[in-house]
Amino acid sequence: MPRQPQIVKTVPSLRRAVAAFRARKETVALVPTMGALHDGHLSLVRTARRRADRVVVSIFVNPAQFAPTEDFSTYPRTFAADIALLSQESVDLVWAPGKVAVMYPEGFATEVVPGGAAAAGLEDAFRPDFFKGVATVVCKLFTQVTPDIAVFGEKDYQQLKVVGRMARDLDLPLKVIGAPTVREGDGLALSSRNVYLSAEERAAAPTLHRVLTLCAKKIAEGHSIATILSEGREAIARAGFALDYLEARHAETLAPLAAAQDGPARLLVAAKLGKTRLIDNVGV
Repeated sequence: MPRQPQIVKTVPSLRRAVAAFRARKETVALVPTMGALHDGHLSLVRTARRRADRVVVSIFVNPAQFAPTEDFSTYPRTFAADIALLSQESVDLVWAPGKVAVMYPEGFATEVVPGGAAAAGLEDAFRPDFFKGVATVVCKLFTQVTPDIAVFGEKDYQQLKVVGRMARDLDLPLKVIGAPTVREGDGLALSSRNVYLSAEERAAAPTLHRVLTLCAKKIAEGHSIATILSEGREAIARAGFALDYLEARHAETLAPLAAAQDGPARLLVAAKLGKTRLIDNVGV
């Protein structure tokens, strides 16, 4: 039977709820989200359920990771529907600071600024403050919830690596786990922003993943990374996308990769289709 999770909206009430779990010697998993939940998010919840006694899902649209020109004000907010979905998954606790001031009170002045190869280039080149906003809010979530594990989707692969690096560098006592990307039948990675796509754009959107997987196949067969990525960029542009990047990076460090034999490779792409920005990645 569906069971609605406990919903908490203040840090003290969150800490009381987590303390009750800890008093029973229960392990805790955190799934951070911005709401507008879909099957991709629910797959993270199921991974968390398999790994811990209690599952906490945070729902907070984080203004710090949006540039002034981005869609903070229009980002999908579907709280009632989100709670209904989480009830079906038997989530124990939803951490939902309803007001930005709960997470960033007046006078808030501290930021976490990630560095290293994981945070350099790719998204950072097009959204300069993005990872600072992500690292700051995720660090706060980790210290608020104090989970044993936190689950992030591989769809946001660079974010996953930035968060993992931050947790290690700051000696945060938890394990960051990546879960596989969930896709539509035609290959399009699930994303809350897919609702922005028109019918025509939705029909074209899977091209991004098809090109990405073809590039990965050719690189695995021994073709030059530089040549294959050049061909991939041309194919993406021909399909009507405005390409931000298509790059090969080391799968663990995200350092630039010139040849497949230099380490496990990951191909990462970001491109706009109309007004919607899509990202994706695949392993080689």
